Amino acid sequence: MMVIVDYGVGNLFSLKSSFAAVGETPRVTGDAAEIARAEKIILPGVGAFGDAADKLRSMGLDRALRDAAGRGVPLLGICLGMQLLFERSFEYGEHRGLGLIPGSVRPIRDAIPAGLKIPHIGWNALKLTERKSPILRYVREGDCVYFVHSYYAAECDEAVIATAEYGTELTAAVQWGNVYGCQFHPEKSGLVGLNILRAFCESKGGAAQ
Repeated sequence: MMVIVDYGVGNLFSLKSSFAAVGETPRVTGDAAEIARAEKIILPGVGAFGDAADKLRSMGLDRALRDAAGRGVPLLGICLGMQLLFERSFEYGEHRGLGLIPGSVRPIRDAIPAGLKIPHIGWNALKLTERKSPILRYVREGDCVYFVHSYYAAECDEAVIATAEYGTELTAAVQWGNVYGCQFHPEKSGLVGLNILRAFCESKGGAAQ
């Protein structure tokens, strides 16, 4: 069973529709017991890191997600969902994340040249790193995906599998064992995004690093 985690901060309809387009019918749920039984998990998210992290904890989903990842269940975080996979975020203070990937989430404004608009919104080309990842098996260098974000994953070089340029190279996608993340929105990225979701559906489990 594949599940999309419903904790009140994700665009679940478009994501579920995108999985339907690749022949999958994930269950949308906020039930920790169901998530604990899942064979694959998608963690979406939009909004503020601190609020989202608090909601996960209040619903007992933080423990369910960490336990599942520890057992080797493939887990994909999208946008804010990817950021929540990291140890901490510096969005309006310092907030604790799930700690599934080493690194932190920091403001884009501290990394890009002055004058560039924040949030970073729009289509950008992916630059693949030397580290190969199963979720990018159908992606080619320069394929474009759609971003909407004001914060980015930092101090996580060993996990980065793709970057995108917005005044500087920003983390676009990560993998740490069976835990994956996309800063962009695959469900809004046309055929390239659908192929990433398809590849995740085909991914195998295995304990996180």
